[in-house]
Amino acid sequence: MRGAGSGGRDVFGDSDRDDRTGVVREGATLAVGRDVDGRPEATAKALRDTRRWPKWSPSVRGAESTERYVESGTTGRVRVAGAWVPFRVTAATRLRWDWAVAGVPATGHRVERYSGEGGRCRAVIEVPLLAAPYVPVCRRALDRFAALVEGGE
Repeated sequence: MRGAGSGGRDVFGDSDRDDRTGVVREGATLAVGRDVDGRPEATAKALRDTRRWPKWSPSVRGAESTERYVESGTTGRVRVAGAWVPFRVTAATRLRWDWAVAGVPATGHRVERYSGEGGRCRAVIEVPLLAAPYVPVCRRALDRFAALVEGGE
């Protein structure tokens, strides 16, 4: 990841991509990140909005939840690969949330602030190393997510 100061190393050779995107190894996860032109709080709220998930996630075709904006303990179900599967948010703060899908720990989601740049931040999806083939899907998701946030939807 460039510029966010995570201390990780770019593992996918993103030299052919612009500086808004990147993939960094962070311990047992890969952090797929993309810069977003938006305030961190508003960007994080959009990331936690279950009604928006199908608009930006290539793998989520539908979402039903106990709450519109996920918090720790939120439950619901998502439609993936043609089937409805249950989810539970295992941890959440204003700028971060993690979940388990069908009882399996899944991706983490966070928004990072840039020091001195209140109108720009970085959205990150954390992918377990074992799920590395999912990285291109996360990149596509973050591109869609940034377009949604930057377009004011």
